[in-house]
Amino acid sequence: MTKIDTLICARWIVPVDGDRRLLEDHAVAVHRGSIEAVLPVDQAHERYTPAEIVELDRHVLLPGLINTHTHAAMNLMRGIANDMPLMPWLTEHIWPIEGAFMSAEFVADGTDLAMAEMLRGGTTCFNDMYFFPDVVADRVDHAGMRAAVGMIVIDFPTVWAANAAEYLEKGLALRDAWRGHDRITTVFAPHAPYTVSDGPLNKIRTYADEMDLRVHMHVHETAFEVEDSVQKHGERPLARLERLGLLTPGFMAVHMTQLTDTEIARCAAQGVHVLHSPESNLKLASGLCPVQRLLDAGVNVALGTDGAASNNDLDMIGEMRTAAFIGKVAADDAAAVSADRVLAMATINGAKALGLDHVTGSIVPGKAADLCAVDLGAIETQPVFDPVPALVYNASREQVTDTWVAGRRLLAERRLTTLDETDILSRAEHWRTQLADHDKDAP
Repeated sequence: MTKIDTLICARWIVPVDGDRRLLEDHAVAVHRGSIEAVLPVDQAHERYTPAEIVELDRHVLLPGLINTHTHAAMNLMRGIANDMPLMPWLTEHIWPIEGAFMSAEFVADGTDLAMAEMLRGGTTCFNDMYFFPDVVADRVDHAGMRAAVGMIVIDFPTVWAANAAEYLEKGLALRDAWRGHDRITTVFAPHAPYTVSDGPLNKIRTYADEMDLRVHMHVHETAFEVEDSVQKHGERPLARLERLGLLTPGFMAVHMTQLTDTEIARCAAQGVHVLHSPESNLKLASGLCPVQRLLDAGVNVALGTDGAASNNDLDMIGEMRTAAFIGKVAADDAAAVSADRVLAMATINGAKALGLDHVTGSIVPGKAADLCAVDLGAIETQPVFDPVPALVYNASREQVTDTWVAGRRLLAERRLTTLDETDILSRAEHWRTQLADHDKDAP
């Protein structure tokens, strides 16, 4: 008998490994943070002596969900400005609030609130773009989550940096500080084509090539953005980015609601990853990403929630359902963006986009034990004929009971183990009163 740390026995396991779609009455053996084996429960009990056994008789066990596009600290602005398009939302509410309140404390408190929400919804890894990324990394390390922390770059000054050069300088210092960490990586995060000029983008391209780092950027989010680029630069944003050499297998383009067939083909040819945030796009009326056309062209499409200020949640299970439903409408095909495809978008496709598919995104021996368990025994998901569509089309994040990152149980039977829920709620209320007083006079 081999001693291991944990044996997780589940009614169903969905490995998302490209080979085995669904396993019944199987177990995952976890030791020293990694998946040791995936095998039938009876064989597992014969082979292993675990320090802990977790029985999930009504559950489906999944790879931990990967939220590929977040602004985590914006959780503190959840619902403060609603029912308006992107640019008025940004310029009249979000940017003024950030100008007044942005600080290390704000980012720490907002990131903790976001991580608590994500862990309770089965998310184990997120890709963030926000100010004070050094604080984000520190909070991620404390909570035990996995994250790609964005080295944000914009042209205009904020409390974080005075200009693009300082953003880059601070970003590179962040990369050096966390280089080699087992759960935290860094990516360049230029905000958008309309907020970052050619000079900084050229430097980002050079650094990304030299350091083999990903680039995470809002692109083709709205029709206005595309039209504005044509007026100012004489070309659409994707064409400009391609001219600057940024469209590579390391480029992650967020939103992408405004695409021609030619642009889809170019993204496929260059290996660009698309990070789809359907609920934010719907709420801001930004448009519909042509997900099935991208998938048909061979583009890797992953899933993200965007920030809670525009979504208004970080619910990846809900995001999967929305992505599937609007993907079918956009394609005019009920078979488009299937439950299996959208689950892949929320797991292994996200890992591929972040360059972490050798570490996470599927339940495979040798990978990190990043897992989430969803109880399908509730009234709302009965009867279960197939757990994958039951998860995507019926389940809610409230049915997530347990979440592991690198074998560490960060959510145990709905209880957070590394984050103090009472303290997080108290800090959120503190910021609510301050932000509400400030925003009441906004136009």
